[in-house]
Amino acid sequence: MRPSGVVAVMRSTMPGVAASHASIISVAVPPGVMPLTRMPSRAQVTAAVSVMLLSARAPGFVISAVFEVLAWNDLMAALMEDFGGLDPKDRNLARRAFLEPARPEPLYGISDASEFRHHVVMELRATLARYPADPAVTGLVDELHASPDFARLWERRDVQAAPTLRKTFRHPVVGPVTVDCDSLVLTDRDQHLVLYSAPQGSPDAEALALLNVLGPQATAAVPR
Repeated sequence: MRPSGVVAVMRSTMPGVAASHASIISVAVPPGVMPLTRMPSRAQVTAAVSVMLLSARAPGFVISAVFEVLAWNDLMAALMEDFGGLDPKDRNLARRAFLEPARPEPLYGISDASEFRHHVVMELRATLARYPADPAVTGLVDELHASPDFARLWERRDVQAAPTLRKTFRHPVVGPVTVDCDSLVLTDRDQHLVLYSAPQGSPDAEALALLNVLGPQATAAVPR
């Protein structure tokens, strides 16, 4: 699902929740909180959010509580990847971060790859606490444990990572692009609208403007 023409990125400020566990799917829930069985409509993006994404002048996308990329604009496709060309299973950023073969550079050339992996683990722990019986959640966590890096981070039981408010993409066409990251929590569907921006008049803003002209073709021929 790609509404046309906007800019966005991922921000590591989604609240992380630490939880004790005896196995992959046994996670403590805060006292007085009754966990839902399943995530609410995780694959659907509301019309209002789609309009926000379309009208944004920055790269942007919407991700679910299990890091599925649900919607994106053309500028995000130009900066990162046209997710429309991927199988839905391959649009999961947690799966991409931990289960893909090793590569010379991090996925999308991001400067905070290790911080992002740390953030993914903490967010998935929080998601598992909220939806302990959702097979989409438990299945993904189980699958990711095939990665030694994921398993190691999971066992650390960290509470909160330092937020990443700025990151750099090493783009194959326009070179390094440094962006500020903002994330809007969509509480009714447990989703996040993520946007990337750069100061007006900066070289990074000029690079984003060029990507806006090039469109998704900017990454179409580049292996990711």
